[in-house]
Amino acid sequence: MNMAFFRASWRGLAGAAVLCALACTLAACGGGSKTMMGSSSGVVVSCTPGAIVPDGTAQCTAKVQSSSNSMFIWSASGGTISSSGLFTAPATVGNVTITATAQNVSASGTAVVSVQLQLPATKHVVLVMEENQEYSTVVGNATDWPNLNKLIANGALASNYYADSHPSIGNYFMLTTGQLQTTNDSSTAVFNTDSIARRMLSANASFKVYAEGITQGYLGGNTGLYVIRHNPFAMLSDVADSQTVANTVIQPFAQFQADAANNALPEYSFIVPDIDDDAHSGTQAQADNWLQTNVVTPLAGTKAFQPGGDGVLIVDFDEGAVTDTAHGGGQVAAVFWGPPVQAGYTQKSSVLYQHENMLATVMGLLGLQNPPGNAASAQTMAEFFAQ
Repeated sequence: MNMAFFRASWRGLAGAAVLCALACTLAACGGGSKTMMGSSSGVVVSCTPGAIVPDGTAQCTAKVQSSSNSMFIWSASGGTISSSGLFTAPATVGNVTITATAQNVSASGTAVVSVQLQLPATKHVVLVMEENQEYSTVVGNATDWPNLNKLIANGALASNYYADSHPSIGNYFMLTTGQLQTTNDSSTAVFNTDSIARRMLSANASFKVYAEGITQGYLGGNTGLYVIRHNPFAMLSDVADSQTVANTVIQPFAQFQADAANNALPEYSFIVPDIDDDAHSGTQAQADNWLQTNVVTPLAGTKAFQPGGDGVLIVDFDEGAVTDTAHGGGQVAAVFWGPPVQAGYTQKSSVLYQHENMLATVMGLLGLQNPPGNAASAQTMAEFFAQ
């Protein structure tokens, strides 16, 4: 190889490298710096916690990506926020946008805090099902429902609550699966579908169905004053396909009284009175007296329902009168009572609640995530609980 040619080529390549490096440096100080400023001057805002109750607080922080010593001007689309980023929520629910503007660079960032009512955590939810009574025949009727109306006065009442369907069976499935499943009251089909039973079994959470007129683990059809359509758990595959599970879950009603007396109630109790005691075939006064004597009084003596306890009793009606088809199944009363409930609270919101909302609420109280079926998108009934 010609050495003179090699030395000349090497000098050319080296010169080109120097020119390239110089060009790159100039680019970083000119047009390229806009890209760096764009990415490095972004403000990252975070607030902890990201969801709070009305009038609650969250601490917000901000950071300029290219600097660790920035000062910020804070603002909020609702509520108030201090110069140190302490956000105090407004008294109303909704999303609030928090903005942090850096003082040393022309940049700002945002975060969203969700202001929402929250459900308390409990290990003692008791749901009693009543039958076929309109809201107007129950609420304020001190002649036929004196005890339930006393419970309403000391608890909370949903005044805009409607069943989903006529006849009964679809409402019971909505309360357990978030879907109607069937509207055939004579059906004894077993449904392999997601449900609160499946979720509780998966979470190793305890639950029992206490039903009048049956023996432990009973999976058969109607017998005496017991009707299977009022016990959806007996038609869910997670229970019905395993006698072992059924023996644990499905209990005669007498077991409820024993468990209450021993402070041994499960996390979730689903109570099925017979058709004479749930106002289906018997009188309203009989149902009211049965509820007070056999459920409310025993619960009042348990630790969970003493002051400071976590017990929640829910009294719900499956459907209204058959002539009332508003929202599918007519207006019914839904009542909450227990230490975590807002005492004397009658619904103040205009929210329409139905059985899928009740399912979402029960699962929320029990800490079970992602309710099944229509309950997945249903608003919980958190407004009825102390915040």
